[in-house]
Amino acid sequence: MRLRALLDSEALGLKLLGGEDELDRTVRGVMTTDLTDPSRYLSGGELVLTGLAWRHGPQDSEPFVRILAAAGVAGLAAGEAELSGTGVPEDLVRACARHRLPLFAVDEDVAFATITEHVVRQVSGERAGDLAAVVERHRRLMSSGPAGGGPDVVLDLLGSDLDLRAWVLSPTGRQIAGTASGAAGGRLPAPLRAQLAGEHLAALRAGRPGPHRVALPAAGGSATYSLFPVGGGRDLRETVLSDWLLAVEADAGEWPPERLDLVHGVTQLIAVERERRDAARSVRRRLAQEVLELVQAGAQPAEIAARLRAAVPVLLPGAGTAPQWQVVVARVEWEVPQGRPGIAGGPVAQAMLEELLAGADPDPAGRIAVAHTGDEAVALVPLAEATPHTGAAAPGPAGQRARGAAGSAGPGRGRTGGSGAAAGGTAGGGRTGDGLRAAELLAAVQEPLARGLADDGRLTLGVSAAVHSAEGLRGALEEARHARRVAAARPGSVCAAGHEELASHVLLLPFVPDDVRRAFTARLLDPLRAYDQRHRAGLVETLEAFLDCDGSWTRCAARLHLHVNTLRYRVGRIEQLTGRDLARLEDKLDFFLALRMR
Repeated sequence: MRLRALLDSEALGLKLLGGEDELDRTVRGVMTTDLTDPSRYLSGGELVLTGLAWRHGPQDSEPFVRILAAAGVAGLAAGEAELSGTGVPEDLVRACARHRLPLFAVDEDVAFATITEHVVRQVSGERAGDLAAVVERHRRLMSSGPAGGGPDVVLDLLGSDLDLRAWVLSPTGRQIAGTASGAAGGRLPAPLRAQLAGEHLAALRAGRPGPHRVALPAAGGSATYSLFPVGGGRDLRETVLSDWLLAVEADAGEWPPERLDLVHGVTQLIAVERERRDAARSVRRRLAQEVLELVQAGAQPAEIAARLRAAVPVLLPGAGTAPQWQVVVARVEWEVPQGRPGIAGGPVAQAMLEELLAGADPDPAGRIAVAHTGDEAVALVPLAEATPHTGAAAPGPAGQRARGAAGSAGPGRGRTGGSGAAAGGTAGGGRTGDGLRAAELLAAVQEPLARGLADDGRLTLGVSAAVHSAEGLRGALEEARHARRVAAARPGSVCAAGHEELASHVLLLPFVPDDVRRAFTARLLDPLRAYDQRHRAGLVETLEAFLDCDGSWTRCAARLHLHVNTLRYRVGRIEQLTGRDLARLEDKLDFFLALRMR
């Protein structure tokens, strides 16, 4: 298609700002990006869509446009949604004029997904023969919504029209869609799915351009798979743990350009489906955010219970009784090289946790609610009422959620720390009759996630026990956070811990009211903090080290690099200021708890 054809559709909301003489350029694809340098994702002929997040000042426009022009893109379309009515910056207009790059403004009411689908449909419509037929038939079916079959339909068409077996996988190896042919009805074995996901993530982290081709052992020899990313265009650390991939059982290196272009078009259409599913999660995200804010603000249990009752029809349609609840807390952390911008950890952990829990829940609607606060994500997981005498999940749609969705992936090849939780439950699914278990939750996904995190990322996760009411939800949140901190103390890039691993005093602390915790810690530690602030004496640090060393003078002095007499002086000062005796077990225990409740 030609660039000027974009101006023929009022629904696209495009306004030409410059480059009228260049409108006969051919558009071969579309890409959305806010990277300062997206050149590694460009092959030429793209319409580039951008929200201008890369622009921090007028000086940024020239290098960005120069990169696009050097890559041979067809044109640039800048969204006005985040510009507060000021319009596309004049410095960007001038830069595009210098490089003869056509520039469009995208109306704030038009989503980039709308433009993407239109361009892909038009470009695919210009293919010849069966290639055009596949994409067009898929577009019609997907545009009709869930009843049209979603991504499964286009994969079946690839199989019937082009004899290509293909699957859409998550970064954890969960199968989202697949060609219906084959002995297993289109389902790949769980270990193979995990291996393909791991190979894909490793290739992305290594910076290798897609499609990534990998040969794996198969019955009677080996099978070659070509792995195509679905989405992209943002900082890799934001999306590597949540973006889908398309795995095709074929060697894309042997394809003609027309077939390769078609499959790239299919990935863009699947990306639209992914965006639609993400939008469908917004209600559940909002519910989780509201409950989390109430819990963290110390709201009355009755207010929290009312919010939970409103959430039940959304998360467990048809449930006759209020479910039990579990809380899962996750954190994704990246080492940030000097001079490189950091990543907001909360949204990354939220997308990853939604994907992880979807693998433990075969319900296609994905009845999970995940919020984020700060650098952590918090999932609210409803559990079906247990049946009498057995403790198993009740029958029906909610009870069926107890079945896991993925098998074990085998030994991990990345830096994995695992979980010390007791084994049991459904292999690889993570959900048992008693709810989610940390060990099983990570069993099948540890290897691919570790390869995606590589040497500079880390995922830690904590799972609470099930609670029966709103009164227990605050304790469950604190319990999951404590469990995550237990996981964080372990080596490895992917670590999880469950409530059953918490020591008894840690298990009780979340249920102590905030005012009691504050009063208890203030009474014991405030005199030491005040003294430290005046004299820089390090009394709080000394107290913590002394207790960690089980009251051993020599070990504590060595840890703090102090003479034993200096340590004795500091401990004496602690006892004088607090009126406690660190030779007494009761006083040691009080100090220990006060330090843990800070």
